[in-house]
Amino acid sequence: MLKVKRALISVSDKTGLVEFAKELHVLGIEIMSTGGTFNALKDAGVPAIPIEEYTDFPEMLDGRVKTLHPKVHGGILARRDLKEHMLKIKQHDILPIDMVVVNLYPFEKIALNPKSSLEDVIENIDIGGPAMVRSAAKNHASVAVVVSPSQYPLVLEDLRAGGMTEAMLKLLAVEAFAATSGYDTAIYNHLHSLYIPDEPLPAALRYRFERAQELRYGENPYNKAAFYRDPMAKGFTISDLEQLHGKELSYNNLLDCDAATNILREFERPCAVIVKHNNPCGVSCSDRLADAFVKAFEADSLSAFGGIIALNRICDLDTAKAISKFFVEVVIAPDYAPEALKLLKKKKDIRIMKAPNLLERPKHPDNKIAKVKGGLLCQTLDFPGISEKDMKVVTKTAPTPEQMKAMIFGVKVAKWVKSNTILLVQGETTVGVGAGQMSRVDSTMLALYKAKDKAKGSVLISDAYFPFRDSVDMAAKAGVAAILQTGGSLRDQEVTDAANEHGIPMVHSGLRLFWH
Repeated sequence: MLKVKRALISVSDKTGLVEFAKELHVLGIEIMSTGGTFNALKDAGVPAIPIEEYTDFPEMLDGRVKTLHPKVHGGILARRDLKEHMLKIKQHDILPIDMVVVNLYPFEKIALNPKSSLEDVIENIDIGGPAMVRSAAKNHASVAVVVSPSQYPLVLEDLRAGGMTEAMLKLLAVEAFAATSGYDTAIYNHLHSLYIPDEPLPAALRYRFERAQELRYGENPYNKAAFYRDPMAKGFTISDLEQLHGKELSYNNLLDCDAATNILREFERPCAVIVKHNNPCGVSCSDRLADAFVKAFEADSLSAFGGIIALNRICDLDTAKAISKFFVEVVIAPDYAPEALKLLKKKKDIRIMKAPNLLERPKHPDNKIAKVKGGLLCQTLDFPGISEKDMKVVTKTAPTPEQMKAMIFGVKVAKWVKSNTILLVQGETTVGVGAGQMSRVDSTMLALYKAKDKAKGSVLISDAYFPFRDSVDMAAKAGVAAILQTGGSLRDQEVTDAANEHGIPMVHSGLRLFWH
């Protein structure tokens, strides 16, 4: 058990500082402190020794050098179990420091503020703080290191009981290294984005995630799970969701919320997206949000049961009335009209999520990361988009302007559907989704089965080329009116001939949309 006699306090976040320091003083612990921390303690009447008085060396270079001194680091790093260490620090008039209380300059807050200048960002790269934290964490057998106000109550509990336990010292050390490694990661990623913006796949990947929520379980009851957030993420993220009603989101809910909002953010017009198991059941845009929801739900009402609904407008009463007729797991919207929220809250099991910044888009989209054994796969998500000028008509008959618009709508949905993907669209509404099948013809069969009579007159979108004519023959039999596919197959001519035989206009996009 560590008996703490002397503590060095130097904190940027002064939450709970005075109360904590007062308790240390009551427990007979001598306090050293720096700059603003010392002034805060002095103003509160808490006795403390300024660090420059102890080191006999002034703070200099506008505060860049305060604690980078042998009398500081010698007092922290000296091993209490080595006689020669203790003799050496005594020889140089260095006092043992038993506790280091340090939290770092708010680099992340400054970096995320669009009003911050580059000079502001650079000046908020802490040097002395991380050095003290790492020194204390290295010598954690003899020094307690405290990096967050949230740790104050547990630390005081140990101190009041007689001293810091070995278990607590180890826990604090681990959290200290997490703090410094995360801090350096934030600096690296931010400066990389500023200085090397044209390198989306850097030589080294550094990510920092903080546990935001422990989940009841993962995909299955026997899987342990948690949700981690990226504190440096820009634009809308799933961690920004504010829960207004219902039990906490599950692992599967969070995955589906991400899938639903990815699709939703493709569209400017009032839009409703319904997702189940990471794939859309229905997507629709309309002049009225309520109409968009009804069309999206009717696209596949069987699959939509217990789904995730995402809306890109304030949920009004008409939309809430339409939603309240069915069992849904989650509703996401930028906000809710008071009467709409009141109505939805009558449903006990529904989770109501508010996302005010739902349509806020970062300048650079996140990369997609996939964990594999022993490593990560990383790819950019810079979808090039598509317009009518990118479409090459390869059949004798050309699509109508309405069909071309339906193709553009469908491509925006298909890019987020698990491959192999076949999508059937009527106007701005999906009517059949064939997702995640091992063969393209199976995806076609599934999309046609889902669409039933709505397949007639629909536009078919494929996320890649047709390797054979079989899917075209099936689509023709069901009454599909136009087809968009990537093109590029060895059998392109055979597939085009099939479309011509059936009188179906076909377009090559040249854009593959695989999504695994």
